[in-house]
Amino acid sequence: MTGTARQVAFNALMRVERDSAYSNLILDKLLSESELSVRDKSFAAMLFYGVIEKKLLLDYNLARISDKPINKLDMEVLMILRMGLYQIFFAESVPDSAAVNESVKLCKANQFNSASSFVNGVLRTAVKLGSLQLPDKRKGKNKYLSVKYSCPETIIRLWRNAYGDEITISILESLDGRPPLTAAVNTLKTNTHKLLEKLKNSGVNAEISPILDDCIVIGGAGSPASLAEYREGLFHIQDAASHICCKILGARPGETVIDACSAPGGKAFTLSEMMQNKGRLVSCDLYENRLKLVKNGAQRLGITIIETHAGDSAENNMLPEADRILCDVPCSGLGIIRRKPELRYKEDTGTETLPELQYEILENCSRFLKKGGVLVYSTCTLNPAENNGVIERFLREHSDFRPNSVCIPEKVKRTIDEPDNELTLFPQKNGTDGFFIASVQRI
Repeated sequence: MTGTARQVAFNALMRVERDSAYSNLILDKLLSESELSVRDKSFAAMLFYGVIEKKLLLDYNLARISDKPINKLDMEVLMILRMGLYQIFFAESVPDSAAVNESVKLCKANQFNSASSFVNGVLRTAVKLGSLQLPDKRKGKNKYLSVKYSCPETIIRLWRNAYGDEITISILESLDGRPPLTAAVNTLKTNTHKLLEKLKNSGVNAEISPILDDCIVIGGAGSPASLAEYREGLFHIQDAASHICCKILGARPGETVIDACSAPGGKAFTLSEMMQNKGRLVSCDLYENRLKLVKNGAQRLGITIIETHAGDSAENNMLPEADRILCDVPCSGLGIIRRKPELRYKEDTGTETLPELQYEILENCSRFLKKGGVLVYSTCTLNPAENNGVIERFLREHSDFRPNSVCIPEKVKRTIDEPDNELTLFPQKNGTDGFFIASVQRI
């Protein structure tokens, strides 16, 4: 049983639940260590992400069906029930009987023999019921949306208050399924059309990004690190939102650029490519071992202008005077839930406490910007307190800075009304991660 797709999915789900492991990292690790076929790996990934994405909906229904309180069950048994229920209602290729029987086998294979009859009974009851239930919408819209889209009520309330119901529901609907794998073309070595042709000849399904001419979307390639084109340094993985952020900063050849909170380096790589590998790019991060990722990536891509600097970006006083600064700060990550679905269930996402740290990083880094220089502040979250709240406070308290209108790529569309120096990207509008970008200039 240890080698089956369901067992691998179960092991990965337990690691996420018990160790708060990042879903993408733990699944990639366990799949690479397994001997599963490509088809079985795909099934394991579907089951793994599906259970995480539907967790609140599954638990709500299990609580209605089970004659035992689900919070009293062993976590392993509850996880097997979640997996079984997901297969019954969402895995079209799995017959109901197989969903039940394989769940019972999973119990026995993991030394929970005594729970196998209970699991069998709960899942057979679910099959007889024929559909999943939702709370009464009239008794509480937040509860209804929370269960329907498996997103905690705290996040639902935040988004409804910030963006209204229509946008909130669009965000929630965008969280299902795996996001596109976008890559930035290394323009130091190739161009978009040459890379696409090379990937096509290697049997890789890839196409140009619908919103950015120097990015591609890769489909069905497994781990991109296994591709020869990746090893040759022809591209690096980067969501389109991060690429747009770099374009808005607008780094030019010969300039000095600071990339605060830089690791693992995707934005530093794109900025270096925009600079044609001419000038100086200082890549900062708190931990030296994370900066190794930047160094290794730069070497693979043939970038030589990046120098790394370990230190706290909220306190660092050893940085050079810069023409442009990127402050892509630590955040609650509410914009990348579809990429890391477990983030929505964190007990403390930091939405209340992070703005102060973000402000400290922004304020400290701004000291190193030349007069006339441009600074971009960005996050991968959808939370006004971490986004425009921070940048508006900064502008209020720093009279030597002014808003700097952002130049948005032609195919990128705004979703909400906001100042010209700000851009909030929503996954349902442009197919990107949720992201916030603001530009200011020193005067």
